[in-house]
Amino acid sequence: MDKNKRAPFPPMGWNSWDCYGAAVNEEQLMGNAEYMAKNLKQYGYEYVVCDIQWYEPTAESMAYHKFAELETDEYSRLIPAANRFPSAADGTGFKSIADRIHGMGLKFGIHIMRGIPRQAVHRNTPIKGGKYTARDIAQEYSVCSWNTDMYGVNPDHPGAQIYYDSIFELYASWGVDFVKCDDICVTEGRPDNFYSGKGEIECIKKAIDHSGRDIVLSLSPGPAILERAEHLSENANMWRMTGDFWDNWNALDAMFKKCKDWAPYVKEGCWPDCDMLPLGRISIHNGERRTNFTKDEQITLMSLWCIFRSPLMMGGEMRDNDDFTLSILTNPEVLALEKETFGAREVMNAGGVTVWKTGDDKGNIYLGIFNRDCFKKNVSLSLPMIGITNAKEYRTRDLWKREEGETVKGEISREVNAHGAVLIRLS
Repeated sequence: MDKNKRAPFPPMGWNSWDCYGAAVNEEQLMGNAEYMAKNLKQYGYEYVVCDIQWYEPTAESMAYHKFAELETDEYSRLIPAANRFPSAADGTGFKSIADRIHGMGLKFGIHIMRGIPRQAVHRNTPIKGGKYTARDIAQEYSVCSWNTDMYGVNPDHPGAQIYYDSIFELYASWGVDFVKCDDICVTEGRPDNFYSGKGEIECIKKAIDHSGRDIVLSLSPGPAILERAEHLSENANMWRMTGDFWDNWNALDAMFKKCKDWAPYVKEGCWPDCDMLPLGRISIHNGERRTNFTKDEQITLMSLWCIFRSPLMMGGEMRDNDDFTLSILTNPEVLALEKETFGAREVMNAGGVTVWKTGDDKGNIYLGIFNRDCFKKNVSLSLPMIGITNAKEYRTRDLWKREEGETVKGEISREVNAHGAVLIRLS
């Protein structure tokens, strides 16, 4: 299948990182899957993603244990730690979990690191499907700066493709639908020739094609560089525009520039990614808290992600969602922007106010009006100045309030809270 057909719309779901870090277990994973099936599936959320170090038996927090002993099979491939994922015992891997998640009408994803386990290289264990060993394909200078699990592989060695084919064959046998690959999105200050990220992306794309399963590919951590946009579009379905995004206003405010720059590359199967939604109960093993974002900032976050058409991956422990968190995750009129609109772009950025505009195939126009200042504002917009040049009247609808508004011609005015946003449809 054309890789773009695997993700015709921005993927939506849940990822375990923001709440459990490296320490998520089977009960937590399945509990959130059950919550999604009951409360979010009907709104388009479908991916349940187990983030990093599911193969590390002693993981207990957001932090990594350096040079920890990892669970691997005889072919240098990581497998789930059975003490954390009991259904993975006896070499069955994630198949039981994937089967149960599929039985809920959802899809299952995992996180992987670029490369091959260091311990496999040190032990020189074999690679399935060929005459090569882990040591043959490893590039021991190609390491992650923040995690000690892996060495990069030499993408020009014939054994590299055989290795990647073997791990995606395994993931396909488990029933994996989504893979988030980390330490691979070539970033500013770390160019292609520093390590094998670009070549490994191509190996992974080919391995997915060879696996016989439609697996969505997400690349991290970012920030991805615009000069690699075409390469990313050819090989991946999602790629991070930033490093890890957390719940502080400065990080959210900086996302406007990222979205503006990447908006031309948003298309079917190619989704520049604003990162997870750090909402609700997060950081459970590291200063547990509810999100630091105010309610207005959460509205801004969801408004920008949706009008830009970023993937939506909830990061909080969903079983502890309060009514407000659930309400902003499930507003059907806001979420419709993800599937029904196209051509979003920034049309104004002045005086602390940023305006985004998009449209749908029914002729509706959507405006996102964002107040990035720390005080409430009355915002009046001349429609011609934001590219709406015909003279007809428009009926307005507030997507967050889900209320019909006034009829406008030539100008629209709204009061917007500090760090807040409104989403308006013009019909």
